[in-house]
Amino acid sequence: MIAVLIAMTLCGAMGGAGLKAYATSRKKLHVLMGLGFYGTGALLNIVLLKFLPLTVVLPANALTYVWTLIIARFAFKETVGPLRWIGVACIMGGLCLLVF
Repeated sequence: MIAVLIAMTLCGAMGGAGLKAYATSRKKLHVLMGLGFYGTGALLNIVLLKFLPLTVVLPANALTYVWTLIIARFAFKETVGPLRWIGVACIMGGLCLLVF
């Protein structure tokens, strides 16, 4: 289930990345990919809620912020300052406390 949880959050981040790419390129493929990833993430969320408690699935969505930061840094070449990386460490620490 952890792998599905990770896939769900990655899909959410990829959905946002697809829409960001569309905003700059106006290519329909990007918006379709973004919406497709968002939809896939939502479906995975529903599946996870059948097997895991809401108190695990919903906080785990915070991992989407981590993926988004990584995608922004490497795919879109955005600057990510040290405070944001510290924020990622805090999110990861909190997720470990909540999920495990």
